[in-house]
Amino acid sequence: MIEAPRSTGDDLLVLHTLRCIGFAALERVADVAGLQASEAESALIDLAVAGLVTHEPGDFGGWSLTGAGRAADAERIRDELDAAGARAAVTRSYEDFLVLNPELLDLCTAWQMRSADGFATPNDHTDPAYDARVMDRFADFHRRAEPVCDDLAAALPRFGRYRVRLARALTRAVSGAPQYLADDMESYHTVWFQLHEDLLVTLGIPRF
Repeated sequence: MIEAPRSTGDDLLVLHTLRCIGFAALERVADVAGLQASEAESALIDLAVAGLVTHEPGDFGGWSLTGAGRAADAERIRDELDAAGARAAVTRSYEDFLVLNPELLDLCTAWQMRSADGFATPNDHTDPAYDARVMDRFADFHRRAEPVCDDLAAALPRFGRYRVRLARALTRAVSGAPQYLADDMESYHTVWFQLHEDLLVTLGIPRF
């Protein structure tokens, strides 16, 4: 009998969320982690007591990892991966991700910039037909990215949040908020970048 992948505990899920998104307020940590705000806050308090996260108060305050938290996350994520026996599956998905990654970067560039007569200029979004073509390409890209997200979620359930967040960003963009393609903290590009970071950290691969 094949054992189903185990869910990541709240403490590790919150710790790892901060590792992938950086400094963030409670509400954003909870949203990215897929937790209720009260659940995320409880985990953050426990992590703070353990010296793994720190909180900056104020209107623009938020939570971030300490050096000890960064080291603890790397160790715990490695142990989670190995305990789940998911290293081979996540590695295969990472290779599939790398095939798609250059295309996503090109799409973001196409959305933000336009080329004419050999020169690149900022896209002022005054050409609806051009923007519609780029958005259609995002939708096509997303259809091909979904299986990668599904395979990752099958290996480790915590990866399932990426498909939810990518789909949400694309839906918002198509529904009249195009900043969710490449110009918002929850844009398609931002979520994809965080997935890349998550894969690198999970597999212990240096970014540079």
